[in-house]
Amino acid sequence: MAGAGSLAAQKTKRPNILFTIHDDWSHGHAGAYGCTWVKTPVFDRVAREGVLFANAFTSNPKCSPCRATILTGRNSWQLKEAINHYSIFPNEFAVYPAQLEQAGYHVGLTGKGWGPGDFKSTGFDHNPAGKEYQQHKLKPPTDSIAPNDYAKNFEAFLAEKPADKPFCFWMGGQEPHRPYEPGSGLRAGKKLAEITVPKYLPDNRVTRSDLADYALEVEWFDTQVGKALKHLEDIGELDNTLVVMTSDHGMPFPRVKGQIYEEGFHIPLAVRWGKNLGTGRTVEDFISTRDFAPTFMELAGLPAAGTMTGKSFLDVLKSGKSGIVDTSRNTMLIAKERHDLGRPNDAGYPVRALRDRKFLYVRNYEPDRWPAGDPETGYRNVDDGPTKTDMISRFDKYYQMSFGKRPAEELYMVDKDPDCMDDLATNLEYAAIKRQMRERMEETLRGEGDPRMLGRADFFDTILYTGPRNHSYENWLKFSKAK
Repeated sequence: MAGAGSLAAQKTKRPNILFTIHDDWSHGHAGAYGCTWVKTPVFDRVAREGVLFANAFTSNPKCSPCRATILTGRNSWQLKEAINHYSIFPNEFAVYPAQLEQAGYHVGLTGKGWGPGDFKSTGFDHNPAGKEYQQHKLKPPTDSIAPNDYAKNFEAFLAEKPADKPFCFWMGGQEPHRPYEPGSGLRAGKKLAEITVPKYLPDNRVTRSDLADYALEVEWFDTQVGKALKHLEDIGELDNTLVVMTSDHGMPFPRVKGQIYEEGFHIPLAVRWGKNLGTGRTVEDFISTRDFAPTFMELAGLPAAGTMTGKSFLDVLKSGKSGIVDTSRNTMLIAKERHDLGRPNDAGYPVRALRDRKFLYVRNYEPDRWPAGDPETGYRNVDDGPTKTDMISRFDKYYQMSFGKRPAEELYMVDKDPDCMDDLATNLEYAAIKRQMRERMEETLRGEGDPRMLGRADFFDTILYTGPRNHSYENWLKFSKAK
């Protein structure tokens, strides 16, 4: 009888959650998506033993705004100051780690949680992603900024877990965020001829070597997740753990990170949960980063917090189906205001966009501004690296696509043109589609309370920047204001 009771208790045990997130990893750069030059055996395993998502997106392709949507289950235009990079994190919106902790989960974080920005002044006792476990250090094989041994910190977290509690852990890799050690990919054996260069970047040795360095960083964090899964196997908890592997946005290259083009907001996603999901499935439903929080709440047997506007996709996970499961999951809204400094008066580059299965419509509200930051400040909205340095010296078509000014409206047939090379916005053949997408986007944003759609766009100019400023930038800013 005791054995039967123990077995029943085991069957009703609440599942654990291991959420792993790369920093700046693009969709498609994994073996499970057919990529051969980025080796991701752990991500591929999770996809093979669970569900691979073909259409996962962030509503804001920059670190802290995306992470805020993950934690709160809200789109970034619903998050007040948290729509911006280097902002404060308002404490009026429920975050799923705190909700689960209140419900009895053991909750923790290692690596990068929410940030960069300020959460302390708004009343958080620790990072909104959880109590930090950062004590174990391990320098990666390249000049990465990662200070932590993520897997060992995860083990330290589990060692503190009470035996009767499930866990919820955020493993935040700081890879493949820059800087990289130049040439590290080549030294690790990467073959430049095997690398696929997107059409919007110059196909030369500089770019290929930079992409090889990026690939090495992706692979390093993949290995760390693998160590965490091995530990879960060793302690008999892997199959009772929902494992999520994803990213916050695209790679730190020109025209990707922080930009409203396909690779900037299209992210990898694979989910594994023992025998509960089936294996080897690829789902084409549109999944948003704001859907994670309500999914985790439902998994724990809890109602989503009233402030969460995302939709749980646990039903999609458990459906056993591939392809399109929920036909209503067929569009994605994207936005940005200010990401980093780089313009007078700390001005941003406001954009809203709508993506469906065939088209991407983009509305640039300040087309007279430089989208990647002003030339005088070094295009600060693009991370520094060899590819950027090479491109800004060219003043050719690649420079124009990444750093030049953009029209008020753009339209791309992303199902055939994922690199967003052929702008159809001025093509009369697509005038009706452009109008329909703009109207649908604006109507949906109004329904979600976007201040820019409700005549309160000036709110975004009041959001303070909380990050570092360098001396040369401040001098230039004073000079610009004086003019």
